[in-house]
Amino acid sequence: MAAVESQMLPLGTPAPAFTLPDPDGTLFSLRDDASATLIMFISNHCPFVKHIRTELARIGADYGPRGVAIYAINSNDVENYPADSPQRMKEEAETWGYNFPYLFDESQEIAKAYRAACTPDFFLFDADQKLVYRGQLDDSRPSNNAPVDGHDLRAALDAALAGEASSTDQKPSIGCNIKWIAGNEPDYF
Repeated sequence: MAAVESQMLPLGTPAPAFTLPDPDGTLFSLRDDASATLIMFISNHCPFVKHIRTELARIGADYGPRGVAIYAINSNDVENYPADSPQRMKEEAETWGYNFPYLFDESQEIAKAYRAACTPDFFLFDADQKLVYRGQLDDSRPSNNAPVDGHDLRAALDAALAGEASSTDQKPSIGCNIKWIAGNEPDYF
């Protein structure tokens, strides 16, 4: 599997707005009343995401009740990657216990607005919707024996909820490239 690193959007960047559907067609938009906002670009078939999906569900269970707005977004080309179709997204969310919306970015415009490059790719915004963390969940990868505990992202979430600055020593996320629709590839690669 070829790994791609996240683009490391500049800290302080305002959260790009969106309105996207979940697999049932319910629309969700970026909330402006959250203590913090976590945007996760994920997919169903990527081995990097499969490796961490239990921890993604734990983060939802641990931080959603604490006022964090959490959204997972799938921006993959579902025509060429049917395992990432909305129906399969619904199954994935139910199977792994995601308690946050799992949204479909069919046009891929939201992935471009966030400069998302890989799955998983994480973006954490403070209460003012300014980017305070972008990077990896933790040091675990499918090919190593590091624990999947989300320590990097959890530390950033805890800092945001405490109104403290996150460490600026942030490591890029690594994962499968977003599967761009032919001719729709972003210009940031």
